[in-house]
Amino acid sequence: MRTLAVDIGGSGIKVIVLDEAGEPQTERSRVETPAPAKPEPVIDAIASLAAAAGEFDRVSVGFPGVVRDGVTKTAVNLTPEWIGFDLATVLSDRLGKPVRVANDADIQGMGAISGKGVELVITLGTGFGSALFVDGTLVPNLELGHHPFRKGETYEEQMGRAALDKVGKEKWNNRLEKAIASLQHLFNYDSLYIGGGEAKKIAFELPSNTKIVPNVTGLLGGIALWRD
Repeated sequence: MRTLAVDIGGSGIKVIVLDEAGEPQTERSRVETPAPAKPEPVIDAIASLAAAAGEFDRVSVGFPGVVRDGVTKTAVNLTPEWIGFDLATVLSDRLGKPVRVANDADIQGMGAISGKGVELVITLGTGFGSALFVDGTLVPNLELGHHPFRKGETYEEQMGRAALDKVGKEKWNNRLEKAIASLQHLFNYDSLYIGGGEAKKIAFELPSNTKIVPNVTGLLGGIALWRD
């Protein structure tokens, strides 16, 4: 069974084909996320990438928002048309394959965690994603990015890409360092994993229980959606 893993981001849509063990069988492919990122053009982009990816039997999708039973409930960095959209069914009809959908940070975590203790995942990209695991079990629907952080703003407002572009790398790093200290006190986690496209801009020494994971983890974790 070959799985087409899809990662829908605020700036890019990526795909890769995985074997049953979750090992890549193709190179990662990427296109820019359509603007505006409404469902129809995003699905068109996924279908185009899928057609070029070769043979696959099923599909895993990481989506930047809350997902329940394949339906997208929030989409802060896309468009309002995604709220209540049955992505799993629509994409399955388009590709002719079974589709499972989960939050993108959850999938990043599934590809990164050890499965022992309390493990927190944050993703630094267009927004600020998060996922929490206890002994390998996901705590569902943790939207930490939209919780208050400091100065009346949320984690995402302080550390999303728009904030990085506005305040610059040095101040953004200072904010991130404070956020990590705050999250350690809040969750008392054993391990923190940091992913996303902006993780490469971290310029301070991370705590010993913190690890940067490669961006491709957001695709590799897709295999976990099919481990029943």
